[in-house]
Amino acid sequence: MSPDATSPAAGGRVVLAGALDTKGPEHAFVRDLLAASGLRPLLVDVGIRGEPSVRPDVTRAEVARAGGRELREIAALPARGEALAAMADGVLALMESLRDAGGVDAAFGMGGSGALAVLAPGFRALPLGVPKMIVTTMASSDTRPHVGASDLLLVPSIVDIAGLNTLSRFVLERSVAMLAAQLRHPVPAGPGGGRGEGPPMVAASMFGVTTAGVSRACRVLESRGLDVLVFHANGLGGRTLESLAGAGWLAGVLDLTTTELADDLAGGVASAGPDRLTAAGRRGVPQVVAPGALDIVNFGAPASVPEPYRERRLYAHNATATLMRTDPGEAAVLGARLGAKLSAARGPVTVLLPTGGLSALSEPGGAFHWPEADEALERALLAAVGPEVVVERSPAAVNAPAFGERAAELLLHHLSEHLTHTQAIRSPNDG
Repeated sequence: MSPDATSPAAGGRVVLAGALDTKGPEHAFVRDLLAASGLRPLLVDVGIRGEPSVRPDVTRAEVARAGGRELREIAALPARGEALAAMADGVLALMESLRDAGGVDAAFGMGGSGALAVLAPGFRALPLGVPKMIVTTMASSDTRPHVGASDLLLVPSIVDIAGLNTLSRFVLERSVAMLAAQLRHPVPAGPGGGRGEGPPMVAASMFGVTTAGVSRACRVLESRGLDVLVFHANGLGGRTLESLAGAGWLAGVLDLTTTELADDLAGGVASAGPDRLTAAGRRGVPQVVAPGALDIVNFGAPASVPEPYRERRLYAHNATATLMRTDPGEAAVLGARLGAKLSAARGPVTVLLPTGGLSALSEPGGAFHWPEADEALERALLAAVGPEVVVERSPAAVNAPAFGERAAELLLHHLSEHLTHTQAIRSPNDG
């Protein structure tokens, strides 16, 4: 399903995947519920060793082969984790094949940690807006590794998925009803920067120490008829921004808070991974970027700061957040990384440098004011960017209204040249 496709109101194909050797009756129950709702379930067996008690539409052997293995080979693996990972590869390959062929409108699963390990990677491969749900005993645990930047919904099973009883039936019935309701509400028709009926979408990155400037920029963009999606630069926010950019949802990116790069460099808790600031460039999406909050590496409570960093410039943001100032050496590395990433972009890119301060903490008089570090970052950035990247220095701090307004103006300029006539930006004189 393409990002701007709509889900069917009825008759949708739902992949129902699970281990039919241990949870056959439960899956048969859900299969019948889906069919009674007017949906078309495709029952996929991901069990490994026992015999399935319900006949699947896609056998476990077919799932294993989709991942490049034979079932007997997987069943003979000594470690359960290895076997689960192999079946997860098969589920992922199957889901990608169905997705590319337009043969899946939703996905449903159930079980514990094993089911999550096998099903979640494949479910995450479905585009944003395609309903994907797992009823699980693990819904109240650390779900970040399973959900990632997707819209996978984990529903607490309340009781273990180990037989049908009054409570388990109730949870499964309600869960199927939620899935069916999602399919009756189509995916918005205007992703990809205004294709279809929706307004052009742009993403903005924000952190507490860049909120004032980014908020001002967002208000300017919204006043021009753009649909602004704001992402908290806490690691997951950056991953989600990258995911949407890569999937074609965004017309432009206002990336004024790139602090996740600092966490990736120094081992902070807000890293978005090494691919941050690559998806928009790869798709040619216009970008305005600033080194906002690159003066900061994020840690948890003071005791969580690694020993080598405890003598550095630290700032207690609150009881559970300790910030560390990047030093000149780290700042130079960050400038070089930022410049290299932006130079690889296929679309227009402008870097706006807030020489008055990278964050609320690094303005003159602030706890992280360190001109030598900021200068090291700027020198490395300028040395790394190619001629196709425009660099503009601003005397303002990243949180100054003038900085936010200028950033918005630059993105509007890029968009006016990049969008088609069907994706018009509202004139400032329009109502």
